[in-house]
Amino acid sequence: MSRVKRGKRHLKRRKNLLRHVKGYMWGRKSKIKLAKTAMIKAGAYAYRDRRKKKSEFRNLWNIRINAAAREHGMTYSRLIDALKKNGIRLDRKVLAQLALEYPKVFRAVLKRLDG
Repeated sequence: MSRVKRGKRHLKRRKNLLRHVKGYMWGRKSKIKLAKTAMIKAGAYAYRDRRKKKSEFRNLWNIRINAAAREHGMTYSRLIDALKKNGIRLDRKVLAQLALEYPKVFRAVLKRLDG
């Protein structure tokens, strides 16, 4: 009875792993043990940060909306409250875009709230 050899499979797995960690620094790009942990960590960070990215963008939008609202003598919280009370359903992404790229339209939205 002969033993089972897994040379091809072993090499294929290692080659695939090293292909994923190409460009990493130090031993993490060439040593299997380090490369494996680096790849697992990278995947975990990528998963976590795909979700974190959403909250970071929302925070950025809030800052932009607040800055634009304060230019017109209103605070962020009062603006959001007024939008809800007047039934204007613009999300924060769109509001931030209006404030940044179309200030005249943003001003028109604020005037709609006053009048």
